[in-house]
Amino acid sequence: MRTYSISEVAHELNLTVYTLRYYDKEGLLPFVERTDSGIRRFKESDIEALRVIECLKSTGMPIKEIKKFIDWCSEGDSTLQERYDMFMERKASVVAQMEELKKTMELIEHKCSYYQEALDAGTEDIHKNNKIEIYSSN
Repeated sequence: MRTYSISEVAHELNLTVYTLRYYDKEGLLPFVERTDSGIRRFKESDIEALRVIECLKSTGMPIKEIKKFIDWCSEGDSTLQERYDMFMERKASVVAQMEELKKTMELIEHKCSYYQEALDAGTEDIHKNNKIEIYSSN
């Protein structure tokens, strides 16, 4: 079975070695084996677990909560419900984030259109009722 060094895993996941060491220090990598001299050796399944960790982190989940998930995984089938519930909560959180981003994108698209029209006309005056005035303190 092929194993990977910490630098290979960092490169594969576009993370830093420091980040992986931090995850290990925080207890997120209890499954990673070490050589007799203490060097971490990652298996393919460890890399997949790190992808899940990165996914959870990208939803804004705190490290402490991710650690709880890792602990539940270690406990086995008795925690299936907790893990399911956690992912359902994450799903709801991501849906809410997507809605907020959709509203943000709508505003950005509106402003892009606004400025494109102003550029085409050579002036913002075509949007007098829509213009945001910025006053200088001179």
